[in-house]
Amino acid sequence: MEFPVPLALAQAVPVLPHARPGVWWYEPKFDGHRIALFRTAETVRLQARSGRDVTSPWMDIAVAGMVLQPGTVLDGEAVIWHDGRLDFAAVQARAASSIDRSRVLAARLPASYAVWDVLEHPDHGDVRGRRYTERRRLLLELLADIGPPIQPVPATDDYDTARVWYETLRAQDIEGIVCKRATSTYKPGRIWQKVRHADTTEAVVVGYTGAAARPRALAVRLADGRTVLTQRLSAALARDAAAYLTTATPGPPATTAAGDTFTTTAVELVVEVLEGTTRHQVVTATRVR
Repeated sequence: MEFPVPLALAQAVPVLPHARPGVWWYEPKFDGHRIALFRTAETVRLQARSGRDVTSPWMDIAVAGMVLQPGTVLDGEAVIWHDGRLDFAAVQARAASSIDRSRVLAARLPASYAVWDVLEHPDHGDVRGRRYTERRRLLLELLADIGPPIQPVPATDDYDTARVWYETLRAQDIEGIVCKRATSTYKPGRIWQKVRHADTTEAVVVGYTGAAARPRALAVRLADGRTVLTQRLSAALARDAAAYLTTATPGPPATTAAGDTFTTTAVELVVEVLEGTTRHQVVTATRVR
């Protein structure tokens, strides 16, 4: 398999997909740096999501990968554990370090490689065309006698177990859950789903786009005083907002700092927005308060 390889991605969704066991598989979402590991006949190379060679800052993972059989290509996440929790700041420091500095950081806080997929198998070649459950079996066989720092991520096809993981693993800074169809092959693009933990904050609605009876987006004033538009509202959220917006006469048009035009409103309305999106020009509203 040629270096670099295009990687599969996940699309953010609000809730875990629910089906009978065997349809969906769920994996904890680790907070680190995406890395593909290539075990060649002579050495190990590590690839970032962008395709860059990132072997140097993650040399401890590369050295550990030498125990793998040549002809192995894995997909996973470089993470750093500190006091029982994932330390993303340490990951960022390592990724940006020089070769000499990375050695110092690795001695202080060694990295781990959380593996969730096998793309090339030493005995079966390119396995990206096989279904997820087959690749998962091959991955577990490959890593059966390989210990830390290279380990497979946990996985389950039981929805209730996934819910428990989602609710309890946050204390270890696990980001959420990645969901994969049992029948899915491995290919570039957003073929998986991810449900991430996100805190919400309140924002005051000062306007909307579209009609009051069917708003497309809301103009909200954030705690820092900025006025921004939300992402396009879901049908349910648009319906809830319309119940308030239609009680007042539309006000004059106004614009956000980004230059987006909206219709102002005097309605006293507050919505919850995802806190992680409030740094951007477009925020995500989750519900009407």
